[in-house]
Amino acid sequence: MSLSTPVAFIIFNRPDPTKKVFEAIRQAKPQKLLVIADGPRSDRSGEAEKCTETRAIIDLVDWDCEVLTNYSSINLGCKRRVSSGINWVFSQVEEAIILEDDCLPAPSFFQFCQTLLEKYRHDDRISMISGTTCQQEQTKTSYSYYFSKYAHIWGWASWRRAWQEYDVDMKTWPECKQSNLLQSAFHDIYEQKSWIEIFDNVYAGKIDTWDYQWLYTCLSQSRLSIEPARNLISNLGFGVDATHTFGESPWSNMPTYDIWDIEHPKLTIRNCEADIHTFNNFFGGHHMRQQDRLISKIKNRIKARLRPFKHLIPVSS
Repeated sequence: MSLSTPVAFIIFNRPDPTKKVFEAIRQAKPQKLLVIADGPRSDRSGEAEKCTETRAIIDLVDWDCEVLTNYSSINLGCKRRVSSGINWVFSQVEEAIILEDDCLPAPSFFQFCQTLLEKYRHDDRISMISGTTCQQEQTKTSYSYYFSKYAHIWGWASWRRAWQEYDVDMKTWPECKQSNLLQSAFHDIYEQKSWIEIFDNVYAGKIDTWDYQWLYTCLSQSRLSIEPARNLISNLGFGVDATHTFGESPWSNMPTYDIWDIEHPKLTIRNCEADIHTFNNFFGGHHMRQQDRLISKIKNRIKARLRPFKHLIPVSS
């Protein structure tokens, strides 16, 4: 049985993981496949050949499928290529399932997204459906999914109505920051400081990415994301060929599970406990607190050592 929801596939220069993800798409047999590809970097020897090899994988479509391509002849970079590519996708279709070349989905991922795209199609409270959960084995819900403020884009789906609010340049960020409009979205000062720093850097053009801007869009519009109770995506993209995810990570090649029979939550309320867990474990909240505790401990030891000599310190008149 073919998949009626269009699938967008973002590829670049990695034929091996692209083949694996393409095979998963092939099993789902979407009726429409939209492919986004960046061009090779002029200073990378052999990259043009890898890009050509990767694009050739799309020629292996052997099911009844309309294939649309948006290939760049020059290298636009992660920020401009992915954002402009998704803009193109939603100029073509009202809703889509979106996979990058390193996001390997479980078989049920496609049905999961299609079912929830239909259920929440006209619900402006919901911005996207994710296939990734950072809860590991710490399941935070008895249902098939929960609502989150975080927008995980390792395999996801959304609608034109939500994406049309996206701005890759985050032009409203200075006003939003000045007005403290996002303060209520953060659990504590660590989370607030972390995201303000990230959004500052993205706005200043110091980070070549597109996904933080999508999270900012969701937060600034008070939208919720849907995350599965169990992980549906395995990220293959950690390592030397990765664009941003280098080295070893507990989040690489995570096991996946299937969710075929979907049990819907009765209330559309953000799962704060799950979001706290995500910030602490995925976005480094635990590490920030440990650093602060260590600094405070060192300061207290220094103060204790200096206390016997306090009377020797001259008091300014």
